[in-house]
Amino acid sequence: MIAGKVWKFGDNINTDLMLPGNLLLAPEAEQKKAVFSANRPGWAEEVHPGDVIVGGFNYGMGSSRPAARSLRNCGVAALVAETINGLFFRNAVNFGLLALECPGVHAAFEEGQTLEISIEELVVGNRNSGATLKARPVPSMLLDLMLNGGLYPYLEKQGLIGRFGAA
Repeated sequence: MIAGKVWKFGDNINTDLMLPGNLLLAPEAEQKKAVFSANRPGWAEEVHPGDVIVGGFNYGMGSSRPAARSLRNCGVAALVAETINGLFFRNAVNFGLLALECPGVHAAFEEGQTLEISIEELVVGNRNSGATLKARPVPSMLLDLMLNGGLYPYLEKQGLIGRFGAA
C-alpha cells in the first residue's frame, strides 16, 4: 500500500515544467530544486517524501528528458493520471517512479487529500471521500521495475552494468 498527500496538476503537463532545459546537465540535486518552478514556484520545497501527484490527460508530454527522475528525487511516491505520455511512462519505469493511468482520477481528488494505492489490486482510493477507482493494468515486469528502483538497479543486480552513477 502506498498512501500520500495529493498534489494536483492538469492536462498536458510538459516535461519542461518538471526539468527545465537549462538544467539538463546540472547535478541532480540542483535539478530537484527547479521542479515545477515555472508554474508552481516553491513546489520543490513544499513536497514531502511519500506525496503523490494526480494528473490529467497526457501527463509528461514533451521531450524524453529524465523528468521522472526529478520527481522521484523530490520524494514523489507515485504519479496517477488520466493518461500518461509514452515517453514519460518509459522514463518512469527506467527511474523507478510508480506511474499509473487511472480513468476518473482527476475528478476524484482535490489537492491535499490522501490517495492510497493497493499495488496488488491496482486500486486507487481517496481516503477522504471513500471513492475507489481501478487503475489500468501494467505489465508485471514494468511494475516490478518501477517499484524496485527502475531499470538501472535491475541491470546492476544482473551484473550487466557497473554501479550506475559511479565515477
